[in-house]
Amino acid sequence: MKRKTLIAAQIIAALAMTLPLGAAEKLGAKPGSKMRLEGTSNIHDWQVEGKLIGGYLEVDENFPLEPGKEAKPGKVVVKGEIFVPIRSMSSLEKDGRPYSTKMDDIMYEKLLETTNKRITFYPTELVLKEAAKDKTSPYVYDAKGNLAVAGVTNEVSFAVNVVPQGGDDRKIKISGTTSVKMSAFKIEAPAPKIAMGMIKTGDDVKLIFDWVIGPPKKTAQ
Repeated sequence: MKRKTLIAAQIIAALAMTLPLGAAEKLGAKPGSKMRLEGTSNIHDWQVEGKLIGGYLEVDENFPLEPGKEAKPGKVVVKGEIFVPIRSMSSLEKDGRPYSTKMDDIMYEKLLETTNKRITFYPTELVLKEAAKDKTSPYVYDAKGNLAVAGVTNEVSFAVNVVPQGGDDRKIKISGTTSVKMSAFKIEAPAPKIAMGMIKTGDDVKLIFDWVIGPPKKTAQ
């Protein structure tokens, strides 16, 4: 009987280790987000921007939901799905004015928008690198996850700043920058036919984002 009890306890312990810890809160996308893509060509640099980042993030109790909250060193248990609709992005001049609908169409085509409507990131790891020094300073984390673009998924890692805004809506801004290669996602660098293929686009693209999230609004009882 003792042997059976011991085996049962070992099985339960093993199962417990494979299950995710209970999330402290599920945080959803809020207005105020932005993602920017920056690249180069042999003619001039280019930039594309979108102001819609959707999705959710589930975190454990070690994730800072309030300004100045103590955060323990180590990993935050995290899962989620963060996405940017391809057609929410458009090309811009450096001063922010719209650039070219033709460039937009080429971008949608190269990103295979007809079959892959979104750029999606699935976070798998969040590790505290630097705690906030005060209530206005960011918590700096090393983030890792799977980035899906144009039907291809690659693991990426980058640093993010987490800044709880406080207030009644308890918004949190997560900001980060990372660089990827179009070729890593099997994206053919654009060479517009309208320029007889004379415009050559660089392989490296920088992704810059500000993602605003927060808990769901409380409904009146």
